Amino acid sequence: MIMITGGAFQGKKNFATERLGLQETDILNGENCDFEKVFSAKCVTNYHLLVKRLIEEKTDPLEFTEKLCAENPKIVVIINEIGCGIIPIEKSDRIWREQTGRAGCIIAENSSAVIRICCGIPTIIK
Repeated sequence: MIMITGGAFQGKKNFATERLGLQETDILNGENCDFEKVFSAKCVTNYHLLVKRLIEEKTDPLEFTEKLCAENPKIVVIINEIGCGIIPIEKSDRIWREQTGRAGCIIAENSSAVIRICCGIPTIIK
């Protein structure tokens, strides 16, 4: 498992295609993909939005993430950092932000590499 993280529009997906050899067709979009397809995908982007959808569907995102790590240990997960900055006013947004952070921790723990992208520049964290 490889985790790619960083702020929005920092070049995370470009890194995955250029440096990891993934094709656009290998990458599912967490914003609108079928949940079950993630378990067999090569890569999922916008995992933070997948977490939001799971919460909306009343599915535990942490259990889902644990299952993903167990069933698809070779996946590349691209997830935005959303825990920085001003704390959201809406409780639902605070819950989403916390659950995304916790899911990210699970992914990082199970990853052989964690890469943070800032301004298109990769930094190896793990």
